[in-house]
Amino acid sequence: MKHTNILLAGATGYLGSYLLKALIENKNQVLAIVRNPKKLKNDNENFLEVKQAKVTKPDTLKDICKGIHTVISTVGITRQKDGLTYMDVDYQANMNLLEEAKKADAKHFVYVSAINGDKYRHLKIFEAKEKFVDALKASGLNYTIVRPNGFFSDMKDFLHMAKSGRVYLFGSGHQKFNPIHGKDLATFIVDNVEETNKELTIGGPDVLSLNEISELALNTLNKPIKIIHLPDWMRKLTIRSLRTFTSVKTYGPIEFFLTLMAEDNIAPTYGHYYLKDYFRKEANKLEI
Repeated sequence: MKHTNILLAGATGYLGSYLLKALIENKNQVLAIVRNPKKLKNDNENFLEVKQAKVTKPDTLKDICKGIHTVISTVGITRQKDGLTYMDVDYQANMNLLEEAKKADAKHFVYVSAINGDKYRHLKIFEAKEKFVDALKASGLNYTIVRPNGFFSDMKDFLHMAKSGRVYLFGSGHQKFNPIHGKDLATFIVDNVEETNKELTIGGPDVLSLNEISELALNTLNKPIKIIHLPDWMRKLTIRSLRTFTSVKTYGPIEFFLTLMAEDNIAPTYGHYYLKDYFRKEANKLEI
């Protein structure tokens, strides 16, 4: 059975744009809420309704879930900007949506967090995300928590380092994980939209070590393999120093990446998109 009434929040983001396409291809009736409707080209008026709203401003969401069966939220920030904090967006904006979903008697709320968020609650990004996860589980609504293992788009940092001729890693570089392409993740979410009261951890089809990802980036740009391994105490010192001397806006995302990349994070494999192909595509956009 396909749901006909799905509200999608975060439709213009990296994952949201793929999700919107996948939902419409599956002939779902979608209400997309966006801050700026001009960012969303609506070629599918039969399946898509676009409403202007700000998830951080509850008054703009009044009755937004009327007639909605399933809410899917990809709302969250990696880097704080516009004066908004993780608590403002990852927690409170999603709470605003949840309140409307409960009020309208929606049946299901799908929320995209990240792998091992429950284990890393001490990180600023996860503190907010997991506070919302707790609230969603206690809400009485059917829920699905999706926990992807990093996006391909986050891997561009390796290409940027490779462009300068060398890649810097903390520790041995043997730590493994399997990031996922936004399109594969969107397909997975749409295919599992019936799954309720579950947490689904998911990653891409190839499990790679940080050394392998670094080599892939250098090879893609036809650079000699130069990987500099920095001692792990430098990683810990970097996190501590950033926490002490910078604002959460600066240290939040760095703390997140440096912590997760310090050990294996392997999720069940899924999808058809491989990092080497993504790197090849992205390399064409770089000025070498």
